[in-house]
Amino acid sequence: MGTEQKPVIHALASDGGEGLEVRLAGHWTLARLAARIDALSAELASHARQSSVIWNCQAIERLDSAGALLLWRAWGRQLPQGLQATPEQLRILERVAEAGHLSYGTQPPRSPFAWIMQIGQLLLTFADHVRGFVLMMGQLLLDFLHLVRRPDDTPKLEISANLYKSGVKAMPVTAIVGFLIGIVMSYLSALQLKQFGGDVFIVNILGISIIRELGPVLVAVLVAGRSGSAMTAQLGVMRVTEEIDALTTMGVSQSLRLIYPKVLALAIAMPLLVLWISAVALLGGMIAAQFQLDISFGYFFENLPKVVPVANLWIGLIKGFVFGIAVALVACHFGLRIKPNTESLSVNTTASVVSAITLVILLDAIIAIATRDVGLF
Repeated sequence: MGTEQKPVIHALASDGGEGLEVRLAGHWTLARLAARIDALSAELASHARQSSVIWNCQAIERLDSAGALLLWRAWGRQLPQGLQATPEQLRILERVAEAGHLSYGTQPPRSPFAWIMQIGQLLLTFADHVRGFVLMMGQLLLDFLHLVRRPDDTPKLEISANLYKSGVKAMPVTAIVGFLIGIVMSYLSALQLKQFGGDVFIVNILGISIIRELGPVLVAVLVAGRSGSAMTAQLGVMRVTEEIDALTTMGVSQSLRLIYPKVLALAIAMPLLVLWISAVALLGGMIAAQFQLDISFGYFFENLPKVVPVANLWIGLIKGFVFGIAVALVACHFGLRIKPNTESLSVNTTASVVSAITLVILLDAIIAIATRDVGLF
């Protein structure tokens, strides 16, 4: 290593005879500073404490961020007044100074119109999501028309696999949740009905609430958290591993092979899961009613069709069908937006679940308003 490459500090009297001029030379890089960093820091700090110091960095041959950070700290985390440096050195020092100010809590001035820019950014992001969602739905419609003309191209294996994963494997968890919800609803309703002598109305409460509302919404929330997140993660991993790009290169339609089977499978599985969870929840409610109100199973089965019109069952099944399509579309939409990195995978998976549940609740409110005069006495 040549001595000219070492970081050198020369302290001289300034030309005017007042104050001090500190001339820096050599290579102020991490490789050259490592062996003498403590000694150099102490020497720089002693010179910085002097009054009227002129810092001359023009003789520095090489300067990196490590050397600039060492100087900036010695200068008290600010650029000195009498600094003499080349334009390239000034850019490095200013970049280190800017990073140092941000790390120590000094925020750049906030524009008074920042909230307008934030709203505009949110609107642009929302419009981009809507555009992508509409394009995906249009492509699915084209896929459906293609399969009508050529039924042999139907991805039967993918559809059956998604039916099994989203429908059959979801039955245990939906049964447990539905059974417990039925027990809790029956127990709490029985406590109130006892006070007014309306024990027999437990059948009305459980029948209408579970078949018409709770069954479809519970299934949609559970499927969005379980199957929806899995669909988003699957597409995201395929994006990270470039499998989707490989399908496109081979001329295989990603919407026909990846999205269409998931949407169709959930559209079929969700109404069946609604029937399943409603039956299990009613069973839990009947058991709780037997213990709380001494209402027999026979009375429950006999009066349930009388107080709950069959239109409520159809409304529940329609909700399941609509919710299934909505959850699958949202899951696939966010899955295809994942960038090839792990952070994007986690962010979009979380956004998929939250967006799917929000959309389900919004659709439930719309359907409830549209069918407010149907199936109720």
